[in-house]
Amino acid sequence: MTQSLHPAAQQGFSSAAELYQQVRPNYPQQIVTWLQQQLNLDAQSAVVDLGSGTGKFLPYLQQVTPHIIAVEPIAEMLAQLQQAYPQISTLHASSDQLSIESESIDAVICAQSFHWFANIDSLNEIYRILKPRGQLGLVWNQRDIQVDWVKALADVLEPLEGNTPRFHSGQWQHAFEQQCLFEFDQVKTFQQRHIGRVEDVVSGRLLSTSFIAAMPIKQQQQLKMQFEQIVADYTGKTAQDEIAFPYLTHAYNFKKTAPNTL
Repeated sequence: MTQSLHPAAQQGFSSAAELYQQVRPNYPQQIVTWLQQQLNLDAQSAVVDLGSGTGKFLPYLQQVTPHIIAVEPIAEMLAQLQQAYPQISTLHASSDQLSIESESIDAVICAQSFHWFANIDSLNEIYRILKPRGQLGLVWNQRDIQVDWVKALADVLEPLEGNTPRFHSGQWQHAFEQQCLFEFDQVKTFQQRHIGRVEDVVSGRLLSTSFIAAMPIKQQQQLKMQFEQIVADYTGKTAQDEIAFPYLTHAYNFKKTAPNTL
């Protein structure tokens, strides 16, 4: 693997891989239709789940095709994936060096991951492995900050981010500037709710965030208490109460351009 990982990803996701698998939200079921209709995938399609993490997106890909390669650079995350999905082909690799045959893949999906490797080297490698009419799909679950208590949590998180790559910063979009490899098609947005105990779907989920998971345990515990106090102040719910955490899922697709346009 030649591409260096951001320290927050390397340290945070290495130490919190099991927590990540347990508390991260899933994706809306409509994403399967998006894969089929927007990315033109079917049971014969070959797909790469790039930056697959613990495999949270795999159940949706499996509803479309059995031909899946999950790629993940962090060994601890990949181990969680392999334990949960032993039948899935995996590759321990970075996004800029994939030992996958050129023009052999119908679509590359980056679910909750592209902001970590949003650069021209990654786009070049994705372009190389995609078939001539291949597609690049980028998917993110984002907390719905239009809800007051969710916005209050986001206000605590923002000053802690530092230079950690994040979807909401929009920095990932710069990778598509001054390049002719991919053409933006469209973006779809879906709503969903992550239902569970406050200490799981709220504080546990936020503790799995890369830059928080990389913090000392004492600081994490202080933040856990702060998160749960915010929820209590706004909703009256305790850590053991059930809550519905609202999310917006953004799904972008980009089409591989023809070689003669490069």
